[in-house]
Amino acid sequence: MIQVHPSAPSAASEHRPQGLRIIVMGVAGCGKSTLARHVADALKLAFIEGDQFHSQENIRKMSQGTALDDVDREGWLDRLGLELLSYPGGAVLACSALKRAYRARLRQAVAQLNFVHLSITQELANARVQARSAGHPFPSSLVASQFATLEDPLGEERVLQLDGALEPSVLCARALQWIDELNLQPA
Repeated sequence: MIQVHPSAPSAASEHRPQGLRIIVMGVAGCGKSTLARHVADALKLAFIEGDQFHSQENIRKMSQGTALDDVDREGWLDRLGLELLSYPGGAVLACSALKRAYRARLRQAVAQLNFVHLSITQELANARVQARSAGHPFPSSLVASQFATLEDPLGEERVLQLDGALEPSVLCARALQWIDELNLQPA
């Protein structure tokens, strides 16, 4: 197993092709932002926090406890695709990407897109979301809606499934090993 520290280069980063784009996905509380940051640091790629690209209306809806629907997410997904493309050297994006259609929309925008899916239990997701700071716009009351919306990407091309209950350093090492083993190509 590769031992990785967030700021240390890995074997994968030494042979990383230009234009590598990865989305760390999953329900709220799965640890996608943490893992995406670690992987981006290890590979010396840009980190993109998907939540920062929600419209003010989406943020308002979520903070009021209203789950986003497909229409709410369309513009957000389009913005994320453009943001990924704005980093020709590659980037790692933290984004829920819950439905197959959302992932397809992102794949249409960005060729050879790779996904790391962090799978966790609803109980752990609830606990993690409840432990967040009061300023986070996503309340724990919406965790159940995320699980109801999630379409597992198992079997989709270029997807790694990981147990989100594992420590971030272990998750990062496994993601980097997958990237290295597959010799992932640039977009």
